[in-house]
Amino acid sequence: MLETILSTESIRKSFGAHCVLDGVSLSVRKGEIVGLLGPNGSGKSTLLNILSGFTPSDGGAVNVDGHDVTGLPPHAIARLGLVRTFQLPSMPHRMTVREVLQAGCRREAGLGGALRRWRYDAEVARLLDQFLLTRVQDQPASALSGGQKKLLSIATALRSRPKLLCLDEPTAGVHPNLRSRMVELLKAVNAQGVTILVVEHDMEFIRELCGRCVVLDRGALIADCAPRELVENPRVVEAYLGKAVEKGKLTA
Repeated sequence: MLETILSTESIRKSFGAHCVLDGVSLSVRKGEIVGLLGPNGSGKSTLLNILSGFTPSDGGAVNVDGHDVTGLPPHAIARLGLVRTFQLPSMPHRMTVREVLQAGCRREAGLGGALRRWRYDAEVARLLDQFLLTRVQDQPASALSGGQKKLLSIATALRSRPKLLCLDEPTAGVHPNLRSRMVELLKAVNAQGVTILVVEHDMEFIRELCGRCVVLDRGALIADCAPRELVENPRVVEAYLGKAVEKGKLTA
C-alpha cells in the first residue's frame, strides 16, 4: 500500500459568519495525481491556501510527509516538500524567463561553488526545455502569454524538487492546444516521482490527468472516487446541477 504524503483532519475555516470549510478530512498517497473539485464557492482555494500555509485554519490538522505543518508559514511547508502555484501567476517586470528560474541561486566562489552553479544551470536548462520555454528564455517574463506564464510558474515550483506539487487551476485562460500538452507535461512530472494535487474546473482535463478526485461542496467533502465515477454520484451531480450536466459530462 502506498504511503500517505498529505493528510488533513477536520479542517475548519470561517470568514465572519460564513463557514467555508466544515471539518474536511482527506488524504493523498505518494505517486498519485488527485483532482480537487467543486462548484464555485465550495472551499477549494481556501483549502489549498491552508495546505500551503497562506491562510490559517480555525481548527484541524495538516500533515505533509509525516510532519505536522499546521500553522507553519509557506516557506517552512515548502522546505518540507509541498509547493504550489497560483491561478493568476505574478511575474516580475524586469526579469527574463531564465532569470526567474535562476532566482535564488547563490553565486559561490571556488570549485565547489562552480560545480553547484553548473548543476543549477543544467537544471534550469532542463526545465526550460521540458516546459517549452527555451525559445522565450530571454524575453521578459511579464510579456509571456497566459499559458506560458502558467508553464513558467510550474517550472519555478519544480526548481526546488518538491515531493508534492499543488496546482491552482493550471488550465484557466490557457489555449486548448496547450491544455492537451499540459496533461503530458504533468504526467511526465509525476513519473519523475512528484505527487500532484490539482484544483481545476476543466473536467476533461481532470479525466485525462487524474487517477482520483475529491469533491467539495459548501465546505464539506462529498465524494472521493475515480473521475469516471463522478457522473454516477448523485451528490456530485446535485452539487453541479445547473452549472451544468451536459451529455453525461459534468462541467464547471
